[in-house]
Amino acid sequence: MANGGSVVAFPKEALTVSIASSFKEKDSPQHTYLHHNGSWDEESTKPGPSVSEDSALEENLDPNIVTWDGPNDPANPKNWSRARKWANTIVASLFAFISPLSSSMAAPALVHIGNDLHISNSMDLQLVLSVFLLAYSFGPFILSPCSEIWGRKRVIHFGNLIFITFNTACGFASTKNEIIAFRFIAGLGGSATLGIGAGILSDCWPAEERGRGTTIYQLAPVLGPAIGPIAGGFISEYATWRWTFWSLSCFNVAIQLAGLLFFQETYAPRILAIKARELRQKTGNQELRTEWQKEGRTLPHLLRVSLTRPWRLLGTQPTIQLLALYQAFNFGMLYLFISSFPMLWTGRYGMSTSIGSLNYCSLALGLLVGAQICGPLTDLVYKHLKKRYGHGDDSKGLPEFRIPLMIPAAFIVPCGIFLYGWSAEAKLFWIVPNIGAALFASGSIISYLCTQMYIVDTYARYAASASAASTFLRSLAAFSFPLFVPYLFNSLGYGLGSSTLGLAAIVLGIPAPFLFWRYGATLRARSPFAAGG
Repeated sequence: MANGGSVVAFPKEALTVSIASSFKEKDSPQHTYLHHNGSWDEESTKPGPSVSEDSALEENLDPNIVTWDGPNDPANPKNWSRARKWANTIVASLFAFISPLSSSMAAPALVHIGNDLHISNSMDLQLVLSVFLLAYSFGPFILSPCSEIWGRKRVIHFGNLIFITFNTACGFASTKNEIIAFRFIAGLGGSATLGIGAGILSDCWPAEERGRGTTIYQLAPVLGPAIGPIAGGFISEYATWRWTFWSLSCFNVAIQLAGLLFFQETYAPRILAIKARELRQKTGNQELRTEWQKEGRTLPHLLRVSLTRPWRLLGTQPTIQLLALYQAFNFGMLYLFISSFPMLWTGRYGMSTSIGSLNYCSLALGLLVGAQICGPLTDLVYKHLKKRYGHGDDSKGLPEFRIPLMIPAAFIVPCGIFLYGWSAEAKLFWIVPNIGAALFASGSIISYLCTQMYIVDTYARYAASASAASTFLRSLAAFSFPLFVPYLFNSLGYGLGSSTLGLAAIVLGIPAPFLFWRYGATLRARSPFAAGG
């Protein structure tokens, strides 16, 4: 490829690509420090002047620059053994599981919470459930950029401690305002892994294996919202609603201990900064530094740049804006289903709280099946498209190679919504609306995982900040959609209400993968952030 640009031909389309470096994984072992000069100033949104490879190599001969001990340095997370990568991914997934579990676990207990705390307004009750997700919108804008300064490990542990503290406090709440405030702060702490998880996957896994890694990582967090109400239903019926929070905190303490024992730092700049500090102490050479520890980069400067980066990504990157809107609809619909279940199964079908909560298994099953289908297939499709369109085994494919599986998913989602709504309207046998919910969940998670991998592939080095930016709209939708559930289905019924949502899924969802496939590379070519530049 020439430095000016190249064109990759696709059937009936051509994806216009920017400079060749847009497709290189900037955080790969051999490019950990060779690319940082001449790209652009982090405070600017325009690319800077390019620097030749020779001049870059000449500067990198600076003996005071601390970097990897060659491309196969075992300290580089990209070179870790598979067992070590999986251990880190699974522990991170457990952190990401506990927070979404809490987001929905209170759903079956809302009636009991309302009775005890004298909350009679249905909007206020839904707010108790949804305010946790409102915090999800803002927490990653602080915590994810901080992980790009202090590393993934410390920020995840810090956020989880906040979550444990205030989730426990929810169980002691005596007023509506207390439980809403405690839920919001717990959500801020619990949101740490929302963006950082994507960064961990980008740190450890090469693009060709990232699909399977993403599937395992996302499996627990996507199951959390579906499993939470099942546990919450039984706890609230046979114990007290307060134990829905206390039991979760006990479980989370165990995860925190596992994280302290097994979770390791994956962020390359942080690992190299520790290496440089140790070498300064050992050699006495105070000039030793990493490429990221440039003169003038004080902590206030780093905080200012890093904390504003997700907002700049959301405000300036059409790729993130469009993907975030697409994710927002799917994620909001998932929480709409979650919040509508108690009204359907206990109200319309007359089930008890505990038995009614078992219907959440349909959502869990749909999410599980969709995730397990998406993970292996997306890696196979990615490798196939790399070979088909002339990308060698050692090169990086295009983020658009994540798109194909979104096409069948876009058709499955509205089918599931229609089946759920009209079968509930007709009060058919309970398994029929559950099949609709499972179909919706399966299509939704496939679309979510594909878009998430697209974001990680596009913004490799800043995957945490990019994921935080996309999380903003997604979490706002998850917060707001449940608030209008009672009014939607009470006014229109389950049939017409679901038809409204299904038509929206058709209008928004079906064109989206085709548009991303056709115009994705054009949008990426205009971004100085793409591939971590």
